[in-house]
Amino acid sequence: MPTRPHRPPLRIVVGCVGNVLRGDDGFGPAVADRLTALPVGVEVVESGIGGIALLQELLAGCDGLIVVDAVDRGAPAGTVFVIEPEVSDYDLVPDMHLATPERVLSMAKGLGCLPARVALVGCQPTDAEGFGAGLSAAVEGALEAAAEQVLKVVEEWRAQGSAPGRGER
Repeated sequence: MPTRPHRPPLRIVVGCVGNVLRGDDGFGPAVADRLTALPVGVEVVESGIGGIALLQELLAGCDGLIVVDAVDRGAPAGTVFVIEPEVSDYDLVPDMHLATPERVLSMAKGLGCLPARVALVGCQPTDAEGFGAGLSAAVEGALEAAAEQVLKVVEEWRAQGSAPGRGER
């Protein structure tokens, strides 16, 4: 009976982004603190506002990327959503330290290291522009639901198995 070759587990990067000094923009790092019991092959990267750290992880290769961020979609504050983001074609990013998740994804696409699977677990902020540490009550209350959504996406991807062509999109 032939043996099946051993497949390594999927490498899934969970990129938690945001500025903890700008109110609800600290949503991503706060979710990162809740993602402690992850399956083998799943790595949390808290990049803050420095997009280069997330891009470096993508350059190393992965099968999937989940971005966790506060995103204004006009919903009630604290609403958690999972979307497959549209990734625009590469544009020049003059300063990767200040890159938004959209620019990081665009650059990864241009460099050919954007994984085939990309999801955004977002939360509607109350205020992500003002200065001050700490999340609003609505966003604080959404942290557990967001962490659960990250785990749900991870499990769905793991159940589907490996994606063809790491870095192709």
